[in-house]
Amino acid sequence: MAYSEATLEQLKEEIRQFCEERDWDKYHAPKELAIGLVVEASELLEHFLAMSEEEQLEALKDPKKGKEIRDELADSLYWVLRFSQKYGINLTEALHSKMEQNRRKYPIDKAKGSNKKYTEL
Repeated sequence: MAYSEATLEQLKEEIRQFCEERDWDKYHAPKELAIGLVVEASELLEHFLAMSEEEQLEALKDPKKGKEIRDELADSLYWVLRFSQKYGINLTEALHSKMEQNRRKYPIDKAKGSNKKYTEL
């Protein structure tokens, strides 16, 4: 299987096997998985700390920095996939449901071109 063609379910299965082989289930309660996600997302954010938008875009293009950023993004995805795999959350359904909620909260006629929160529209 080429990774570029992997489905969410295939990635979740790879993560399940990885964790099972290492006997890590006992460390993956919901809170611990959420903490892992926040830690990795913070490490991703750290790569852009005190940078202009132009510098951020350059960092993404830089071979070394770009790889570090991709690694942190992949680490964040790992925790999302592990949480959903371990606790039976269908991410496709969850995202679809959330996008429907967002469409109602951010109607095009009120939200287009605005960065205001839905409560301020």
